[in-house]
Amino acid sequence: MATATPTTPAIRSTLPETARQITGIALQGALVDLLNLSLLAKQAHWTIVGPRFRSLHLQLDEIVTTARSYADTVAERASAIGITPDGRAGTVAACTKLPQPEAGWIADDDVVSLLVEALGGTIGRMRERIAATDKPDPVTQDIFISLTAELEKQHWMFQAENH
Repeated sequence: MATATPTTPAIRSTLPETARQITGIALQGALVDLLNLSLLAKQAHWTIVGPRFRSLHLQLDEIVTTARSYADTVAERASAIGITPDGRAGTVAACTKLPQPEAGWIADDDVVSLLVEALGGTIGRMRERIAATDKPDPVTQDIFISLTAELEKQHWMFQAENH
């Protein structure tokens, strides 16, 4: 029996190798975005202050729940196609494209702006991943479509807080 090595995956995919690699890159990028979005929203949840504290505090937990749930789905999809997901803190920190809050308490208006920006950027990258996986792996694309719909709902709700 063959032993898995870093260059020989333990899990074999039915996807052609090129499709598997394209999909793996998209899944890894999504995993980093989702893990960091979860951390960013939780940090804001702990440090938000202002008159809208309660409603935003609860809404931030919704984002955390969505991001964590989909991060697990994305990582398991990567594993299913023989791609090792990398959700280590160092990887997330090195690869993140999300804005980061300053240390300390964050005013509710600043939390709203931060989340509008973070969600908007994540959605843009998710739409790129939807396009990238159209032909190589419609199964992964379907995950990305569902996730993007959820992120767009939260993006809309945070944008509505600005008006």
